[in-house]
Amino acid sequence: MAGLGRWAFGTLLQLADSGGTVFTTIAEVKDIDGPDISMDTEDITPHDAAGGWEEFIPTILRSGEVTFDLNFVPSSTQHGDNANGLIGLLKARTKRNYKLVLPSSPGHEWAFAAYVVGFSNSMPVGGVLGASVTLKVTGVLALTATV
Repeated sequence: MAGLGRWAFGTLLQLADSGGTVFTTIAEVKDIDGPDISMDTEDITPHDAAGGWEEFIPTILRSGEVTFDLNFVPSSTQHGDNANGLIGLLKARTKRNYKLVLPSSPGHEWAFAAYVVGFSNSMPVGGVLGASVTLKVTGVLALTATV
């Protein structure tokens, strides 16, 4: 049987407008990591646990972060220090809706709300202006089919 892996090239990171429903692709995005999903647990091991083995229950689901690098364009309305730019959203502590549109067939996307919690600039002598951005996901994280 052939492998089922898919090429990640063409993944789109989209940002919603202030109304939360009209999405625009963020320009110049390069490598993307996340979203992360994990679950906390609470130890409930009693003294009379069978064989002394630990017992636990699941508690809070954690949605983690999405991090990505981009070619930084300071004049871009998506990158810059304005109401809808990533820097502006960070400074204003604004929560927005995002989508990670995966380039697979059939199509799938991750949908989530997040805050921009990090914007780290990069200006190498022998390279291009860049930035590493961190989004902290809040609330439900959903992977859905788009077809």
